[in-house]
Amino acid sequence: MSSEHLSDIRKRIAATRQLETVFTAMRGLAAARSHDAQKSLDGVRSYASAVGEAIQIALSLAPSEPTAPPSASKRIVLAFCSEQGFVGGFDDRVLRAAALSSPQASLYVVGQKGKTSATERGLTVAWSTPMAAHAVDAPAVAERIADALYDQVSSGERIQVELVHMAPASPSEIGVISKPIVPLDLARFPRVSDRAPPLVNLAPPLLLSTLTEEYVFAELCEAALLSVASENLARMQAMTAARSNVRKTLDELTARHRRLRQEQITEELLELSRPGGALTPTR
Repeated sequence: MSSEHLSDIRKRIAATRQLETVFTAMRGLAAARSHDAQKSLDGVRSYASAVGEAIQIALSLAPSEPTAPPSASKRIVLAFCSEQGFVGGFDDRVLRAAALSSPQASLYVVGQKGKTSATERGLTVAWSTPMAAHAVDAPAVAERIADALYDQVSSGERIQVELVHMAPASPSEIGVISKPIVPLDLARFPRVSDRAPPLVNLAPPLLLSTLTEEYVFAELCEAALLSVASENLARMQAMTAARSNVRKTLDELTARHRRLRQEQITEELLELSRPGGALTPTR
Protein backbone atom coordinates (compact mmCIF):
# COMPACT_ATOMS: atom_id res chain seq x y z
CA MET A 1 0.00 0.00 0.00
CA SER A 2 1.25 3.47 -0.86
CA SER A 3 2.01 6.19 1.64
CA GLU A 4 -0.58 8.31 -0.18
CA HIS A 5 -3.24 5.78 0.77
CA LEU A 6 -2.13 5.93 4.38
CA SER A 7 -2.29 9.71 4.22
CA ASP A 8 -5.92 9.52 3.04
CA ILE A 9 -6.81 7.28 5.98
CA ARG A 10 -5.09 9.64 8.41
CA LYS A 11 -7.18 12.49 7.02
CA ARG A 12 -10.34 10.43 7.46
CA ILE A 13 -9.35 9.63 11.04
CA ALA A 14 -8.81 13.32 11.78
CA ALA A 15 -12.16 14.26 10.20
CA THR A 16 -13.94 11.50 12.13
CA ARG A 17 -12.47 12.70 15.40
CA GLN A 18 -13.68 16.22 14.64
CA LEU A 19 -17.15 14.80 13.94
CA GLU A 20 -17.10 13.00 17.29
CA THR A 21 -16.24 16.29 18.97
CA VAL A 22 -19.19 18.00 17.26
CA PHE A 23 -21.63 15.25 18.31
CA THR A 24 -20.34 15.37 21.88
CA ALA A 25 -20.79 19.16 22.00
CA MET A 26 -24.30 18.94 20.55
CA ARG A 27 -25.24 16.29 23.09
CA GLY A 28 -23.98 18.47 25.95
CA LEU A 29 -25.89 21.49 24.65
CA ALA A 30 -29.09 19.46 24.31
CA ALA A 31 -28.68 18.13 27.85
CA ALA A 32 -28.30 21.66 29.23
CA ARG A 33 -31.37 22.93 27.36
CA SER A 34 -33.49 20.00 28.47
CA HIS A 35 -32.44 20.53 32.07
CA ASP A 36 -33.26 24.25 31.92
CA ALA A 37 -36.72 23.55 30.48
CA GLN A 38 -37.58 20.97 33.13
CA LYS A 39 -36.25 23.26 35.86
CA SER A 40 -38.57 26.05 34.66
CA LEU A 41 -41.65 23.85 34.95
CA ASP A 42 -41.99 24.43 38.71
CA GLY A 43 -42.61 28.14 38.25
CA VAL A 44 -45.20 27.65 35.51
CA ARG A 45 -47.02 24.97 37.48
CA SER A 46 -47.09 27.15 40.59
CA TYR A 47 -48.60 29.95 38.54
CA ALA A 48 -51.21 27.58 37.06
CA SER A 49 -52.06 26.35 40.55
CA ALA A 50 -52.56 29.90 41.80
CA VAL A 51 -54.80 30.75 38.84
CA GLY A 52 -56.71 27.51 39.40
CA GLU A 53 -57.43 28.51 43.01
CA ALA A 54 -58.63 31.90 41.80
CA ILE A 55 -60.96 30.17 39.34
CA GLN A 56 -62.42 28.15 42.21
CA ILE A 57 -63.13 31.36 44.11
CA ALA A 58 -64.57 33.05 41.01
CA LEU A 59 -66.90 30.10 40.50
CA SER A 60 -68.17 30.49 44.07
CA LEU A 61 -69.13 34.09 43.23
CA ALA A 62 -71.23 33.01 40.28
CA PRO A 63 -74.99 32.96 41.00
CA SER A 64 -75.44 29.53 39.45
CA GLU A 65 -73.54 26.64 37.96
CA PRO A 66 -71.72 27.61 34.77
CA THR A 67 -73.58 26.54 31.67
CA ALA A 68 -72.01 24.07 29.28
CA PRO A 69 -70.26 25.77 26.33
CA PRO A 70 -72.04 25.54 22.97
CA SER A 71 -70.90 22.97 20.45
CA ALA A 72 -67.70 23.90 18.65
CA SER A 73 -67.92 25.05 15.04
CA LYS A 74 -64.19 24.51 14.46
CA ARG A 75 -61.87 21.85 15.81
CA ILE A 76 -58.15 22.47 16.05
CA VAL A 77 -55.30 20.13 16.87
CA LEU A 78 -52.31 22.02 18.21
CA ALA A 79 -49.16 19.91 17.68
CA PHE A 80 -45.90 20.87 19.38
CA CYS A 81 -43.15 19.58 17.09
CA SER A 82 -39.42 20.24 16.76
CA GLU A 83 -37.75 23.46 15.68
CA GLN A 84 -34.45 21.89 14.59
CA GLY A 85 -33.23 18.56 13.27
CA PHE A 86 -31.35 15.56 14.71
CA VAL A 87 -34.37 14.41 16.74
CA GLY A 88 -35.06 11.01 15.19
CA GLY A 89 -38.77 10.16 14.98
CA PHE A 90 -39.87 12.96 17.34
CA ASP A 91 -42.12 14.76 14.82
CA ASP A 92 -43.55 11.53 13.40
CA ARG A 93 -44.79 10.50 16.83
CA VAL A 94 -46.43 13.87 17.49
CA LEU A 95 -48.05 14.13 14.06
CA ARG A 96 -49.29 10.55 14.21
CA ALA A 97 -50.92 11.24 17.58
CA ALA A 98 -52.40 14.50 16.24
CA ALA A 99 -53.94 12.69 13.27
CA LEU A 100 -55.44 10.03 15.52
CA SER A 101 -56.86 12.48 18.08
CA SER A 102 -58.99 14.41 15.60
CA PRO A 103 -58.64 13.40 11.93
CA GLN A 104 -60.92 16.16 10.56
CA ALA A 105 -59.52 19.02 12.64
CA SER A 106 -57.44 21.94 11.41
CA LEU A 107 -53.77 21.32 12.12
CA TYR A 108 -51.79 23.99 13.94
CA VAL A 109 -48.08 23.19 14.12
CA VAL A 110 -45.51 24.67 16.47
CA GLY A 111 -41.96 24.20 15.15
CA GLN A 112 -40.45 24.84 11.72
CA LYS A 113 -38.94 21.37 11.41
CA GLY A 114 -42.30 19.94 12.42
CA LYS A 115 -44.08 21.99 9.75
CA THR A 116 -41.73 20.55 7.12
CA SER A 117 -42.35 17.04 8.45
CA ALA A 118 -46.13 17.57 8.30
CA THR A 119 -45.93 18.78 4.69
CA GLU A 120 -43.82 15.77 3.75
CA ARG A 121 -46.50 13.51 5.24
CA GLY A 122 -49.11 15.17 3.02
CA LEU A 123 -50.80 17.01 5.90
CA THR A 124 -52.32 20.46 5.47
CA VAL A 125 -50.96 22.94 8.01
CA ALA A 126 -53.54 25.64 8.72
CA TRP A 127 -51.24 27.70 10.94
CA SER A 128 -47.70 27.47 12.27
CA THR A 129 -45.19 29.32 14.41
CA PRO A 130 -41.55 28.72 15.39
CA MET A 131 -40.92 26.60 18.47
CA ALA A 132 -38.89 27.82 21.44
CA ALA A 133 -35.20 26.99 21.23
CA HIS A 134 -34.63 27.79 24.91
CA ALA A 135 -36.79 27.59 28.03
CA VAL A 136 -36.84 31.38 28.34
CA ASP A 137 -38.62 31.61 24.96
CA ALA A 138 -41.58 29.44 26.02
CA PRO A 139 -43.85 32.33 27.20
CA ALA A 140 -43.41 34.11 23.85
CA VAL A 141 -44.44 30.94 21.99
CA ALA A 142 -47.46 30.51 24.27
CA GLU A 143 -48.46 34.12 23.67
CA ARG A 144 -48.33 33.70 19.88
CA ILE A 145 -50.47 30.57 20.10
CA ALA A 146 -52.98 32.22 22.46
CA ASP A 147 -53.29 35.20 20.12
CA ALA A 148 -53.97 32.89 17.16
CA LEU A 149 -56.62 30.95 19.09
CA TYR A 150 -58.39 34.03 20.42
CA ASP A 151 -58.36 35.57 16.94
CA GLN A 152 -60.58 32.66 15.98
CA VAL A 153 -62.84 33.31 18.97
CA SER A 154 -63.10 37.03 18.26
CA SER A 155 -64.13 36.28 14.67
CA GLY A 156 -67.15 34.41 15.99
CA GLU A 157 -65.78 30.86 15.80
CA ARG A 158 -66.59 28.46 18.63
CA ILE A 159 -63.40 26.46 18.77
CA GLN A 160 -62.37 23.21 20.38
CA VAL A 161 -58.63 22.75 20.75
CA GLU A 162 -56.79 19.47 21.34
CA LEU A 163 -53.22 19.82 22.57
CA VAL A 164 -50.62 17.23 21.47
CA HIS A 165 -47.02 17.36 22.67
CA MET A 166 -44.18 15.22 23.98
CA ALA A 167 -43.17 15.05 27.64
CA PRO A 168 -40.31 13.34 29.47
CA ALA A 169 -41.54 10.06 30.95
CA SER A 170 -38.16 9.26 32.54
CA PRO A 171 -34.59 10.58 32.31
CA SER A 172 -34.15 8.64 29.05
CA GLU A 173 -37.69 8.26 27.64
CA ILE A 174 -40.33 10.59 26.24
CA GLY A 175 -44.02 9.98 25.63
CA VAL A 176 -46.92 11.66 23.83
CA ILE A 177 -49.58 13.63 25.72
CA SER A 178 -52.93 14.51 24.14
CA LYS A 179 -55.56 16.54 26.00
CA PRO A 180 -58.30 19.12 25.38
CA ILE A 181 -57.38 22.66 26.32
CA VAL A 182 -60.15 24.88 24.88
CA PRO A 183 -62.83 25.28 26.09
CA LEU A 184 -61.47 24.87 29.58
CA ASP A 185 -63.35 22.25 31.58
CA LEU A 186 -64.46 24.18 34.66
CA ALA A 187 -65.53 20.94 36.33
CA ARG A 188 -61.83 20.52 37.15
CA PHE A 189 -62.15 23.37 39.65
CA PRO A 190 -64.52 22.61 42.54
CA ARG A 191 -66.19 25.65 44.04
CA VAL A 192 -64.83 27.06 47.30
CA SER A 193 -67.60 27.67 49.84
CA ASP A 194 -65.80 27.64 53.19
CA ARG A 195 -64.18 31.05 52.99
CA ALA A 196 -65.34 34.63 52.97
CA PRO A 197 -65.90 35.99 49.45
CA PRO A 198 -63.07 38.29 48.30
CA LEU A 199 -63.47 41.87 47.17
CA VAL A 200 -63.44 42.00 43.37
CA ASN A 201 -63.57 44.84 40.85
CA LEU A 202 -64.90 42.76 37.97
CA ALA A 203 -68.26 41.13 37.45
CA PRO A 204 -67.98 37.38 38.17
CA PRO A 205 -68.50 36.31 34.51
CA LEU A 206 -65.79 38.68 33.28
CA LEU A 207 -63.48 37.70 36.14
CA LEU A 208 -63.98 34.02 35.32
CA SER A 209 -63.34 34.62 31.61
CA THR A 210 -60.11 36.50 32.35
CA LEU A 211 -58.86 33.82 34.75
CA THR A 212 -59.72 31.11 32.23
CA GLU A 213 -57.56 32.82 29.61
CA GLU A 214 -54.70 33.02 32.09
CA TYR A 215 -55.01 29.31 32.91
CA VAL A 216 -54.99 28.34 29.24
CA PHE A 217 -51.88 30.50 28.79
CA ALA A 218 -50.20 28.69 31.69
CA GLU A 219 -51.02 25.32 30.13
CA LEU A 220 -49.56 26.47 26.81
CA CYS A 221 -46.37 27.55 28.60
CA GLU A 222 -46.15 24.16 30.30
CA ALA A 223 -46.65 22.34 26.99
CA ALA A 224 -43.95 24.47 25.36
CA LEU A 225 -41.47 23.74 28.16
CA LEU A 226 -42.23 20.02 28.12
CA SER A 227 -41.77 20.00 24.36
CA VAL A 228 -38.44 21.85 24.60
CA ALA A 229 -37.25 19.34 27.19
CA SER A 230 -38.45 16.40 25.09
CA GLU A 231 -36.99 17.70 21.83
CA ASN A 232 -33.60 18.04 23.44
CA LEU A 233 -33.86 14.62 25.08
CA ALA A 234 -34.55 13.19 21.63
CA ARG A 235 -31.54 15.11 20.28
CA MET A 236 -29.39 13.75 23.11
CA GLN A 237 -30.40 10.20 22.18
CA ALA A 238 -29.69 10.86 18.49
CA MET A 239 -26.29 12.36 19.28
CA THR A 240 -25.42 9.46 21.60
CA ALA A 241 -26.23 6.98 18.82
CA ALA A 242 -24.32 9.06 16.27
CA ARG A 243 -21.29 9.31 18.54
CA SER A 244 -21.36 5.54 19.08
CA ASN A 245 -21.37 4.99 15.32
CA VAL A 246 -18.54 7.47 14.88
CA ARG A 247 -16.44 5.73 17.50
CA LYS A 248 -17.05 2.41 15.76
CA THR A 249 -15.94 3.94 12.47
CA LEU A 250 -12.92 5.49 14.17
CA ASP A 251 -11.90 2.11 15.62
CA GLU A 252 -12.21 0.53 12.18
CA LEU A 253 -10.17 3.29 10.52
CA THR A 254 -7.49 3.09 13.21
CA ALA A 255 -7.22 -0.69 12.81
CA ARG A 256 -7.06 -0.32 9.04
CA HIS A 257 -4.35 2.33 9.33
CA ARG A 258 -2.25 0.08 11.57
CA ARG A 259 -2.67 -2.86 9.20
CA LEU A 260 -1.73 -0.83 6.13
CA ARG A 261 1.18 0.75 7.95
CA GLN A 262 2.45 -2.71 8.89
CA GLU A 263 2.07 -3.85 5.29
CA GLN A 264 4.02 -0.82 4.12
CA ILE A 265 6.83 -1.52 6.60
CA THR A 266 6.94 -5.16 5.45
CA GLU A 267 7.16 -4.07 1.80
CA GLU A 268 10.01 -1.68 2.63
CA LEU A 269 11.92 -4.42 4.44
CA LEU A 270 11.41 -6.82 1.54
CA GLU A 271 12.59 -4.17 -0.89
CA LEU A 272 15.72 -3.53 1.14
CA SER A 273 16.49 -7.26 1.38
CA ARG A 274 16.40 -7.84 -2.39
CA PRO A 275 19.68 -8.00 -4.39
CA GLY A 276 20.92 -4.50 -4.86
CA GLY A 277 19.06 -3.32 -1.80
CA ALA A 278 20.76 -1.56 1.06
CA LEU A 279 20.75 -4.75 3.12
CA THR A 280 22.45 -6.93 0.43
CA PRO A 281 25.98 -7.95 1.62
CA THR A 282 28.89 -6.62 -0.46
CA ARG A 283 31.57 -8.91 -1.94
